[in-house]
Amino acid sequence: MEEIIALRGVKVHNLKNIDLDLPVGRLIIITGVSGSGKSSLAFDTLYAEGQRRYLESLSSYARQFLERLDKPDAELIEGLPPAIAIQQKATSKNPRSTVATVTEIYDFLRVLYARLGTVHCLKCGRPVKKETIDTMAETL
Repeated sequence: MEEIIALRGVKVHNLKNIDLDLPVGRLIIITGVSGSGKSSLAFDTLYAEGQRRYLESLSSYARQFLERLDKPDAELIEGLPPAIAIQQKATSKNPRSTVATVTEIYDFLRVLYARLGTVHCLKCGRPVKKETIDTMAETL
């Protein structure tokens, strides 16, 4: 069975008693018309609750230096993993800018793909493997 983030009775800003199940470990895209509650769901509910739970796990000494976060207005938020939020900035006027460059996540994605990706030969399409001197000598 797939893990889910269960949201029940969410009433934050434009959201009116929303029930929603979101898959964990998948890319989730929230779309909608202006004023439909996209930011309320993503930032004011999911991110805020994930951040609040993380801060609650810190020692009371550490928490005294941090701002107290209010719990989002919801009957139930369950299965929520630790959350990060990437700030969108409109600092670049370059028409070739992508979401990755504007949000400054591009560098993180490059490292991720370099570590997890597989290099393939451009001519034959087979994966390129690291070889030792001994394996190269055997091949020859």
